[in-house]
Amino acid sequence: MTHDLAAVGIDRFDETVYRALLARHAAAPADLAAELDCSADRVGRALARLHDRGLVGRMAGTRRRYAAIEPQHAVETLVRARTAELDRVRVASAELSRLFAATQHGDAEAVEIIQGSEALGRWFVRLQQEAREEVRTLDRPPYALTTSNPVEESALGKGVSYRVVYAPEALEWPGVLDDIRHLVARGEQARVLPGLRAKIAIADRRIALMPLSLDLTDVRAAVIHRSALLDALVDYWQLCWQRATPLNAPADDPLSQEDRLMLSLLVGGLKDEAIARQLGWSIRTMRRRMSRLHELLGVTNRFQAGVAATRRGWI
Repeated sequence: MTHDLAAVGIDRFDETVYRALLARHAAAPADLAAELDCSADRVGRALARLHDRGLVGRMAGTRRRYAAIEPQHAVETLVRARTAELDRVRVASAELSRLFAATQHGDAEAVEIIQGSEALGRWFVRLQQEAREEVRTLDRPPYALTTSNPVEESALGKGVSYRVVYAPEALEWPGVLDDIRHLVARGEQARVLPGLRAKIAIADRRIALMPLSLDLTDVRAAVIHRSALLDALVDYWQLCWQRATPLNAPADDPLSQEDRLMLSLLVGGLKDEAIARQLGWSIRTMRRRMSRLHELLGVTNRFQAGVAATRRGWI
């Protein structure tokens, strides 16, 4: 059997389950399990993933049954989402090309190479302590020393502005989400962006710190002073910020604080298990609250929920 939906992120087994459901229109996991010669749990997990992607709908009633959504509309929605992702990659590649050109033609004295996790940590502290107006960062694992940043709270208290774009993977590290909540309460502006590959810290558009690899066995970083390279990094950070999803939301929306955070994490790309773990919920509780949110927004999947919540100004 061909794997026609691979290009929109549907794996082979999930597509097989989807095709089997299309032939029946509606079925329970156990019904399809017998046909596909696998366990009902495995089929159930596949149907849950297909539900999240908007290809199937959960039917009313106590028995867990699913119905296929009309394929042309459902798949077209996935195609548009994937096209938007590729467009973002295309824009990012142009910015990275500028960064590469700057390293080829810039002043060599504008870049200082440091080695070792301790040197990287000292420079990160120094960069923040010397900031007078603003610190802009892209944050993602792994972390050379610690996930916490005690310098930031002190700098926020002195009036330094912090805007941070987090990778979804960062929010899965123990304690990181609680740290972010604490810092947001003190003034940090936080957003989340799936696919974030770089780590950067920029102070006052005057100096930047960027690890050259994410390999903790060979920690090397570049300290970038005023140059075309620094300008390119500032522009790249701005691009990421514009495309990221805020982790905080307007206070006058009808959602609870936890529901707003759940929605931000979901739109930011975290899986159900990771969201439930961060919020201290069971998977069942998380999906029940997500179902309630779908009803509130009048949507059937997480992609539509993100679009609808953005339009309403909730995220």
